[in-house]
Amino acid sequence: MIKASVVGATGYTGEELVYLLAGHPGVEIGSLSAIVDKPTNISDIFPRFKGRVDAVCERFDARKAVDSCDVAFLALPHTVSMEFAPIFLKAGKKVIDLSADYRLPVSVYEKWYGKKHTDRENLRRAVYGLPELYRSEIKGADFIANPGCYPTSVVLAAAPLLKYKLAEPEGIIADVKSGVTGAGRKASLGLLFAEVADNFKAYKIGTHQHSPEINQQLGRTAGRDMDILFVPHVIPTRRGILSTVYLKAKKGVTQKDIDGAYAKFYGDEPFVRFLGGGAVPELKDVLCANFCDVGVKLAAGTIVAVSAIDNLTKGAAGQAVQNMNIICGLEEKEGLM
Repeated sequence: MIKASVVGATGYTGEELVYLLAGHPGVEIGSLSAIVDKPTNISDIFPRFKGRVDAVCERFDARKAVDSCDVAFLALPHTVSMEFAPIFLKAGKKVIDLSADYRLPVSVYEKWYGKKHTDRENLRRAVYGLPELYRSEIKGADFIANPGCYPTSVVLAAAPLLKYKLAEPEGIIADVKSGVTGAGRKASLGLLFAEVADNFKAYKIGTHQHSPEINQQLGRTAGRDMDILFVPHVIPTRRGILSTVYLKAKKGVTQKDIDGAYAKFYGDEPFVRFLGGGAVPELKDVLCANFCDVGVKLAAGTIVAVSAIDNLTKGAAGQAVQNMNIICGLEEKEGLM
């Protein structure tokens, strides 16, 4: 039985992690921690856990957290995880970090997140945890940089087109819509119900902090530098991300070529469902699940690649559990189906 600690258990991603780990047949929750006034049963913080999870959430105690786990999940804000990851890694524990602190090179991270990186040594050992692209590297790792929700959705939508050189690498536009939980569990004027309900808006056009992560991962797939126009939006739903990625088709490419490339790329993947035949996915089919549904349509010389994920599962906690299964030698789908 694998013992797991969740640091940051009271955020949306932390809550989802607790839910998934509590139902995982190979996992025992060792400790839960967060910024709380006093030790509190997690079922008093989230009543959905009553009769299901009997664990106390308390302020972080390094010795207790380390001693109670084999794997530590860091569900912490960006720029905070790098203070905690070294504690577990030094103790020989496996770490899965759900922040952006270990996803990017130092210079890129410091530019986009506005803070000096204080753990460069461990940054070099972190493996980017997108199983569909890096499963072999993940298998031998003890430190996973869990991908961002937007990058997961965009990269899985477009990667086969760039891998098999069916689309031009220039002029790519990623038009992406996200539910409100993607912004985290915090008090913010823009996230109030009265601001979000009956509303739909774009934000951080060309300046979103996930932009370099998307460029980095699709650049690795294409074998060249990328400069993708990423346009995120907030939609009035709690969870889910729908990405529509526009790419110029290379001369002579057909729908049959595209369908064949996606079927080949994702044929054995347990959590990517390629729809085929020009069909496109919908959010309702992936909510509260670890699937990424993908559909692609060639129209007027443009390839329109659409993906749908739940930002809290395949976009965060579910993918983290998927990575835990891989690095711990468990069946990849365990606790997620």
